[in-house]
Amino acid sequence: MPNFCAAPNCTRKSTQSDLAFFRFPRDPARCQKWVENCRRADLEDKTPDQLNKHYRLCAKHFETSMICRTSPYRTVLRDNAIPTIFDLTSHLNNPHSRHRKRIKELSEDEIRTLKQKKIDETSEQEQKHKEINNSNAQNPSAEEGSEEQDEDILPLTLEEKENKEYLKSLFEILILMGKQNIPLDGHEADEIPEGLFTPDNFQALLECRINSGEEVLRKRFETTAVNTLFCSKTQQKQMLEICESCIREETLREVRDSHFFSIITDDVVDIAGEEHLPVLVRFVDEAHNLREEFVGFLPYEADAEILAVKFHTTITEKWGLNMEYCRGQAYIVSSGFSSKMKVVASRLLEKYPQAVYTLCSSCALNMWLAKSVPVTGVSVALGTIEEVCSFFHRSPQLLLELDSVISVLFQNNEERGKELKEICHSQWTGRHDAFEILVDLLQALVLCLDGINSDTNIRWNNCIAGRAFVLCSAVTDFDFIVTIVVLKNVLSFTRAFGKNLQGQTSDVFFAASSLTAVLHSLNEVMENIEVYHEFWFEEATNLATKLDIQMKLPGKFRRAQQGNLETQLTSESYYKETLSVPTVEHIIQELKDIFSEQHLKALKCLSLVPSVMGQLKFNTSEEHHADMYRSDLPNPDTLSAELHCWRIKWKHRGKDIELPSTIYEALHLPDIKFFPNVYALLKVLCILPVMKVENERYENGRKRLKAYLRNTLTDQRSSNLALLNINFDIKHDLDLMVDTYIKLYTSKSELPPDNSETIENT
Repeated sequence: MPNFCAAPNCTRKSTQSDLAFFRFPRDPARCQKWVENCRRADLEDKTPDQLNKHYRLCAKHFETSMICRTSPYRTVLRDNAIPTIFDLTSHLNNPHSRHRKRIKELSEDEIRTLKQKKIDETSEQEQKHKEINNSNAQNPSAEEGSEEQDEDILPLTLEEKENKEYLKSLFEILILMGKQNIPLDGHEADEIPEGLFTPDNFQALLECRINSGEEVLRKRFETTAVNTLFCSKTQQKQMLEICESCIREETLREVRDSHFFSIITDDVVDIAGEEHLPVLVRFVDEAHNLREEFVGFLPYEADAEILAVKFHTTITEKWGLNMEYCRGQAYIVSSGFSSKMKVVASRLLEKYPQAVYTLCSSCALNMWLAKSVPVTGVSVALGTIEEVCSFFHRSPQLLLELDSVISVLFQNNEERGKELKEICHSQWTGRHDAFEILVDLLQALVLCLDGINSDTNIRWNNCIAGRAFVLCSAVTDFDFIVTIVVLKNVLSFTRAFGKNLQGQTSDVFFAASSLTAVLHSLNEVMENIEVYHEFWFEEATNLATKLDIQMKLPGKFRRAQQGNLETQLTSESYYKETLSVPTVEHIIQELKDIFSEQHLKALKCLSLVPSVMGQLKFNTSEEHHADMYRSDLPNPDTLSAELHCWRIKWKHRGKDIELPSTIYEALHLPDIKFFPNVYALLKVLCILPVMKVENERYENGRKRLKAYLRNTLTDQRSSNLALLNINFDIKHDLDLMVDTYIKLYTSKSELPPDNSETIENT
């Protein structure tokens, strides 16, 4: 949402200008001076908090000496900055322009007072200058120091201007490459004939701009030695880091303005041979929209404790987020990584108890639970399922082949066959009922893979046929059959619960109340595991017989038991001890951990949403559950009375008024500002990772991240370029990037080509 300048006769807004916009200060005395200088009568009755939240002044209304950059990435005002530059007369030529920003007409006494005030200020400044001059005359060293301080405001030399224009051109090319997902490197070394020099993509774009007539680059090129790179790899890396930091800072500035946020990580990815964790942040912006934005990659560490420390350090020190405002954390990881991310969550909870550990709305509960099971067979089975799904999605022909096999097998149940075909064309491995689908599809998958592998018409190339053979061997292993059957049956107890968590707001609220029943059912299974496992193993055996699969123990276990005559372990008892028991125990414990007392209290606060309130006949008790967020409320002492008014408002609404059914709708109510505590609570609840993003327009971060990873080869991925590509619509300040580069990496006498790398003459 653009910021509009509140100054009279100023029509600037943030989307049309690269100018900085500044909030009105919260300090009452300073805020009053800002209002007086603005001369807008309609601002006089507003509180400093209201002005700070809703009104801005652009940088054109401040003396240049009042604006500074205390960090390389932020433009800020000095603590004592007062706006003094205003146009108070141009509206006289157009009377209609005074409608939105009414300029206060001053009386003669007020004019006289302002004139006298100006005279007094001028005399004070003259007196200060005299004192400074006298002290400088007595202390020449102080005068030298003041001259050094004034160097910043000296005009740039021609050489410095050309250098800044040159750097700006380099940054423009890097940003273009990032946004368009163009890798920095060009041809591989083994692709280039011996004796031929071929520039990388960055150098090629530089030469293209030079040939197109860019004078600044041409002049610099002519003064560069013929055996040097025009822009070294080191310089490219430095500039990319600055681009990444500046783009990230734009998002993080909005997060800080929002105060409260949640942290989410996605599955570990490979970036040029190294494992990284993608990090996303959730927050509610000024327009009351819940957003989920990608903010960068974090190098993955094998040691969980080291990872926890680096995770915290990066977020707080490098990115500058205050974790005291973090209200939620969620981690989507594949099998093998979940235990380490759980350590990270625990360490953050120890330091920040309000950073509630939750499930993420984009991940089905059943799949999340399955990935966290610490059983090797489960991890192997999940990997096989993903590979089978990816294999058939390689080409439409493979999916059509699977469709034809399903049609034959489900001739007597065409409705189910049609449903399975539609499911196969989707990413079904992320569904709540993925294991039920897999058991139903298994025969079709085996027959289809067998047919592709043994096709006599040679319709498939060797690569596809070979891959089909490997996958067919994996899914016809008895260990795989038992694993998916056990997971299907155990997770059937959490399927409805998990589905509700990804449903409407009312579904999530009532799901919190059903957790006790889910845990009770799983505990009953655990107490009677022998009986339940017997049924599960029988189902697995029948499925294996149907597919002509031999029932046997895993080869690793058989080899370990060779020569041990005392072992009388059967297949059924083996899988009970190594699969069923640890799986049920783990899922019970995981549900208790993820749905902690704090998490459940937060979900109970969803009764604030009017539609949930209506289903409860307006007999709700949010105040008790909202205690955990009491410190986040603007007026905690009035919470009880405000909640009462909120209930009465909806209970006695007009017949034609519908109850808002989501937090998104409640936050966008025109009168929500009259319920500041309710608004604050809804904002905090909204950012919990378990709550889904209602408006898909604001879930771009995750979608663009997936698209980048899908469309970019592993060895061509770059954490810097990825951020530019994923956040391509975030505005950037080229001047800030150039100034930051000059400040960090160059001096007045040092120009960028000095960093160039020597190459062989060709």
